[in-house]
Amino acid sequence: MNREMEAILLEQGHKAKQASRILATAGTDMKNAALFKMAEELEKKSQAIIAANQIDLAQGEKQGLTKALLERLTLNQTRIRDMAQGLREIAALPDPVGEMLEMQRRPNGLDIGRIRTPIGVIGIIYESRPNVTADAAGLCLKSGNAIILRGGEEALNSNRVIARIISAAAMECGMPEGAIQLVDSEDREAVIFLMKMHDYLDVLIPRGGKGLKKAVLDHATVPVIMTGMGNCHVYIDQYGDYAQALPIVHNAKVQRPSVCNAAETLLVHQDVAAAFLPGIIADLQSSGVEIRGCDRTRSIVSGLAEATAEDWATEYLDLIIVVKVVDSLEAAIDHINQYGTGHSEAIISENYNAVRKFMAGVDAAAVYANASTRFTDGNVFGFGAEMGISTQKLHARGPMGLRELTTTKFVIYGDGQVR
Repeated sequence: MNREMEAILLEQGHKAKQASRILATAGTDMKNAALFKMAEELEKKSQAIIAANQIDLAQGEKQGLTKALLERLTLNQTRIRDMAQGLREIAALPDPVGEMLEMQRRPNGLDIGRIRTPIGVIGIIYESRPNVTADAAGLCLKSGNAIILRGGEEALNSNRVIARIISAAAMECGMPEGAIQLVDSEDREAVIFLMKMHDYLDVLIPRGGKGLKKAVLDHATVPVIMTGMGNCHVYIDQYGDYAQALPIVHNAKVQRPSVCNAAETLLVHQDVAAAFLPGIIADLQSSGVEIRGCDRTRSIVSGLAEATAEDWATEYLDLIIVVKVVDSLEAAIDHINQYGTGHSEAIISENYNAVRKFMAGVDAAAVYANASTRFTDGNVFGFGAEMGISTQKLHARGPMGLRELTTTKFVIYGDGQVR
């Protein structure tokens, strides 16, 4: 990375730090007004966004991006309206900043409490989906944080236009310069440099696959909240209902295969495998899903590709699923805990004890009984939008909404006490 880009990033960090101090005390009405204006401007300037997105899509096709990745990259009028609606929904949510979490009076007369406060400056590195630009900026603004965005190079033109529109709209409503900034560079060294900006960033949130995760683990000196990787499983128990299993598996794999809450592995109890698998596999294949099966699966349904050891740990983000017949509920839990990424896991079972054991035993941010993994989403959970799905355990886990973008501080009220 050249020195000019380094200087630009450092200046962005400085502006973000300055903006964060103003945002920390911004009133709810002002923040909401900015969010509504951002939503209005996105809809008003949708044609400019779509034009930029068409450039990204054309370049993506030339570069050989998969259909699934191109689908994630695509913006249209409906998706832009959804982005705008997401900002309006964030505005409608309670402001977490200043919320009093507890207050106690100590024997010495001190009143000691804890309140929610903004984290400060948040950096986010994300891939493919340009709607994240608006979602992340909206959440950070409402929670009183400044944000530095770095989207994938495949969406640079889209992100550039979206960031320019929403930043200008926010400033028009009194938000400080530097509250919303985009790293406008395709240079991957800029990403590495961003990971090391510990003098300016209070936390870094990466949203992407294994490559991004490895880069963050190798280079980041900023505190990190890891999000996004979703090697999700659906397990059909021996007490599963086929009438429920078929549409759940179909939805979890087919409805939108390119996102992190789509199912990548189907596990089936040996007692129902012969009865359930032929119909479920035929249904998936009719929707263009490639099936890779273990030996027992392939003995039940012929003509399937053989699953390799690598398949069990793969997040396909495509119309591919790997299928395994397991001996027991315990075997399913062990498999998930070995290969899962801590995102979303589902059991299909009519047995209460089996469901309870699965939910207690599986190590994941979201665990479902008789429902699709596709529901793990900040909007669906009532957060308006999300910064990502945290797959780690400290500070935040699962969809990260407004509260997850705050920290706490102690406030102590006295009346002349000394120690």
